[in-house]
Amino acid sequence: MAASISGIGIGLGLSCSSNLSKSLHSSQSSGFRVKMTVSVEDKKKNYTLQKSEEAFNAAKNLMPGGVNSPVRAFKSVGGQPIVIDSVKGSHMWDIDGNEYIDYVGSWGPAIIGHADDEVLAALAETMKKGTSFGAPCLLENVLAEMVISAVPSIEMVRFVNSGTEACMGVLRLARAFTGREKIIKFEGCYHGHADPFLVKAGSGVATLGLPDSPGVPRAATFETLTAPYNDILAVENLFNSNKGELAAVILEPVVGNSGFIPPKPDFLEALQRLTKENGTLLIFDEVMTGFRLSYGGAQEYFGITPDLTTLGKIIGGGLPVGAYGGRREIMEMVAPAGPMYQAGTLSGNPLAMTAGIQTLKRLKEPGTYEYLDKITGQLVQGILDAGKKTRHAICGGYINGMFGFFFTEGPVYNFDDAKKSDTAKFARFYRGMLEEGVYLAPSQFEAGFTSLAHTQEDIQKTIAAAEKVLSKI
Repeated sequence: MAASISGIGIGLGLSCSSNLSKSLHSSQSSGFRVKMTVSVEDKKKNYTLQKSEEAFNAAKNLMPGGVNSPVRAFKSVGGQPIVIDSVKGSHMWDIDGNEYIDYVGSWGPAIIGHADDEVLAALAETMKKGTSFGAPCLLENVLAEMVISAVPSIEMVRFVNSGTEACMGVLRLARAFTGREKIIKFEGCYHGHADPFLVKAGSGVATLGLPDSPGVPRAATFETLTAPYNDILAVENLFNSNKGELAAVILEPVVGNSGFIPPKPDFLEALQRLTKENGTLLIFDEVMTGFRLSYGGAQEYFGITPDLTTLGKIIGGGLPVGAYGGRREIMEMVAPAGPMYQAGTLSGNPLAMTAGIQTLKRLKEPGTYEYLDKITGQLVQGILDAGKKTRHAICGGYINGMFGFFFTEGPVYNFDDAKKSDTAKFARFYRGMLEEGVYLAPSQFEAGFTSLAHTQEDIQKTIAAAEKVLSKI
């Protein structure tokens, strides 16, 4: 069954196993200064994870589940989690010496490639002055100016240390500004692990099969209302039954934590209309989509400006970072300018600011997003064609440097649709791709990411690997 979404901006592709509903734009990648070190061997080594297994078994006695973030434990795909030794460009190497083409990119930040030489050089210079001041530094001004000039909704910004922290801060701010407590979030959208957001949160929660999280008191989520993504009627019903009580509507404008799910035509516009009519703030969680769908994020791509925005990942260039920002009148509620308290020891630290500045400089170069569009389109179309050729139910799509696919006929418009996927088949596909030297997100319910460091050779090798694995499962 073929499906497509059109009319919501140039470059959106969503397709089942027939054809992607977009044209692939030609672009030249020669302008990108991609510096990579890739090991080449005449003979393919036997694939082994012995050292990873030993390290992971030791880790399980040291850290809960052996990891510091649940999805890394491979619970949904089975098999041995790999322990990474190094990364460069679009490639990564585990401690057994296996090499992979990487489509996780540290879960999004590595949009210009891992361990970029110019970023590393800038960090080395900054480190000579110190790693953290706990006081203002000029680099904060520089990155703040870049973010404000790029993101349509942001007139003032507050830097924090993670996407979770950004979403915690923006929720408190929305409640402080409106004097209301209730919020609407969407099923399958993940906004970090703060208590109010762990309701039908998708991503790692879905991967582990947990409906919510123990330890979250009822009072923390009592004011959190949920609706299916892309269902504007459900949102209208929530507004009608909670008149004058809703502080904010928060969403991933393109869902990445249930797999890749773009908005239907007019969905974001309808949300903007409803929030304005009801004195409710519209919040875009652009931790994933910010600077990835376009330089100005999803809001620039779709032409919808929210009241508040959260950012993370890319703006730190691979170092821990987060941010929230929006209209000046709202942001001036934040301490010390206003009464809404939020603070952080490492917020705005010089290393994260340096890496972010260098990354955004590179993303602003001409041809950046055209190149991402080209290679990601080829990748997704190649995987879907391979699925069709090998007679699998598969659908998927992409926007520039973000993509995803599901083992279901589709189309996929929300988390319930995503859950129709054959997760057992995905697990077999995932393990097969690892052995072929391709590293994807270890969950059916996560988006994938490309970078400026990915080459045509990377894409073609990945497509060939996909067809080989799909023919066997």
